[in-house]
Amino acid sequence: MRPADTRHRGPHPADAQLFAPQWLPVLRRAVEELSWLLTRGYPRGSTIKLVGDRYALTERQRWAVGRAACTDEQCQRRKATQLPPAALRGRPVSIDGFNLIILLETALSGGVVLRGRDGALRDLASIHGTYRAVQETDRAIRLTAAVLLPLAPGPVRWLLDQPVSNSGRLAARLRELGPELGLPWRVEVVMNPDVELSETPDVVVTADSAVLDRTGAWLNLGALVLEREPPRWLLNLAPGCLD
Repeated sequence: MRPADTRHRGPHPADAQLFAPQWLPVLRRAVEELSWLLTRGYPRGSTIKLVGDRYALTERQRWAVGRAACTDEQCQRRKATQLPPAALRGRPVSIDGFNLIILLETALSGGVVLRGRDGALRDLASIHGTYRAVQETDRAIRLTAAVLLPLAPGPVRWLLDQPVSNSGRLAARLRELGPELGLPWRVEVVMNPDVELSETPDVVVTADSAVLDRTGAWLNLGALVLEREPPRWLLNLAPGCLD
């Protein structure tokens, strides 16, 4: 798998306007209000519409607000199950492959990266069922290995979505690079990684909210990688639930 020289996973053409500095206080208030309402049991879909209408947000802004918000209970549970990096030594790891790779590709391409209430980093990219490697794909893989290796994990396994086109090509590239990078990880292409990630006893790497709410322990690997290679466009849309 070789990415096209000119292809990136950068910002949407409207992002400079939608996430301009003057919008940040509005988006943060929207995240705060949405989280408050969700904590009190209001349904997510209609509540995002309510808050979005209140602040006249576009669909993309509403998507960002929804990805950054969560209930108090969700936030506290995710904080409690987040594994400190030093505690990873010797423990097996399962990585939500597309979730991590696309986040890092987006960050390295200058796209918008969000930090939500739970401290996880999320992107606003959408692959619409077809994944295509970009110029930053190999760098994303190499940075992941560079951060993982000093933490001395046990066996590392990548899980990729079989229904996503070109998942086999990304799997082949991961298998090719692993030994070179000192991490002979396994790569599995499965029908539904979320189910396996939710049920595995391994330490899970993901920013998928549904998985985080069911997994036993998770590592905020995306944030660790981007501490090493800071994103050009990081939006902190909410204080942490314990702040």
